[in-house]
Amino acid sequence: MNRKFGYGLALVLALAAPFVGYPVFLMKLLCFGLFACAFNLLIGYTGLLSFGHAAFFGGAGYVTGYALAVLGLPFEAALALGVLASAALGLVMGLLAIRRQGIYFAMITLALAQMVYFAALRAPFTHGEDGLQGVPRGKLLGVLDLGNDVTLYFVVLAICVGGFALIVRTVHSPFGQVLKAIKENEARAVSLGYDVDRYKLVAFVLSAALAGLAGATKTVVLGFETLTDVHWSMSGLVILMTLVGGMGTLAGPILGAFLVVALENKLGDLGNFLAETTHVEWFASLGESVGIVTGFIFVACVLLFRRGIVGEIAAARKAA
Repeated sequence: MNRKFGYGLALVLALAAPFVGYPVFLMKLLCFGLFACAFNLLIGYTGLLSFGHAAFFGGAGYVTGYALAVLGLPFEAALALGVLASAALGLVMGLLAIRRQGIYFAMITLALAQMVYFAALRAPFTHGEDGLQGVPRGKLLGVLDLGNDVTLYFVVLAICVGGFALIVRTVHSPFGQVLKAIKENEARAVSLGYDVDRYKLVAFVLSAALAGLAGATKTVVLGFETLTDVHWSMSGLVILMTLVGGMGTLAGPILGAFLVVALENKLGDLGNFLAETTHVEWFASLGESVGIVTGFIFVACVLLFRRGIVGEIAAARKAA
């Protein structure tokens, strides 16, 4: 009951948010929240640490951006094409990496993701370091103009809520219970007769497809796609989001994504405000020190609250 109330309250706040905040920034938060949830499905419930999720996030963004800007496809078709591309890429990467475990799995996904990065750097349709610019938003069902930020916000909210609902349904399904069993004790799952590699591959492809949905949606929101989204640092960023919020929790990655993205976007404004208030000029340079601050947060998370924010709150409630 408490969980349903929390979801309902979050939905009400999300519906009211574009009328009190900047819709484009809010949509960016939603996209990264879905990205972190997709990654958490793999590491938090299957126990697979991927360093290559930027390939799905940025790859789908490039495909969707190209479909909208060059091919002139409708919004729905371009989004679906981006998701299918990320799922196909996830299938290929999964087939190559899924039989390995631990650090070997992580390094294979990182190597394959770097191949995608260099392909994006060299491919003519990605425009290299300039990226895809001027991606149109198009119309929903050919009728609803998505050029309006508030209108697009509600479409993005529906997409992200649908993606999150799919993750919740997956986690609580028999398939999700098998994934948890694989994470806890893979050898025992094998002894019970489960085809562990097949389950892990399906989870990997589903996670890739949802990460692609987040990346494709972000490209539509911002109107461009660059190499930043396929760089290895993006894979590291989504790991940070998941750990800060709470790995293996449903709401944790969303909270972690909101905190990290908000920090990246608003740290400079906070620094300027503190500099004006305290007359200490050093604060004005905070905007240029985002990497240092996020690194400090990561270290603090590992040392002080290893379960993440939501995980620690849940553990404290159980102990009470």
